[in-house]
Amino acid sequence: MIHPTIARLQEVVAHGDDSQIADLLAGDVQFLPPTYWKTWTGRAPVAAILGHVGEVFSDFRYRRIMGAADDWALEFQCKIGEFDAVGVDLITLNSDGQINQFEVVMRPYKSIGVLREAIMARVTSDPRFLQYQSALS
Repeated sequence: MIHPTIARLQEVVAHGDDSQIADLLAGDVQFLPPTYWKTWTGRAPVAAILGHVGEVFSDFRYRRIMGAADDWALEFQCKIGEFDAVGVDLITLNSDGQINQFEVVMRPYKSIGVLREAIMARVTSDPRFLQYQSALS
């Protein structure tokens, strides 16, 4: 049986609505992206990043969901511009059923590069990230 948080995540993650994503995240959530070696921490910045990702991905769908209790792996496929990509969201829930850790692994390499460029363009033009960057420093 799929955890209610995971079921809800399936409904909202591809729509890019960070307000709906935020409701699923723990206050101290950690996000480990596939595009670089940095961990984003905190509900607001992680929701914002995931919202941008939802806008960059097209034809997004989860193909398989595996897991139980607090540990889940959600295999997905999508397009990033003209490039196909597949990946896995590795999710750990806390005792309240909120997402406490969200790690993404993807392939192929070229698609990840295109994703990085698209996200960086969005992040650098999103005024919220100036606030997040100063809070992270």
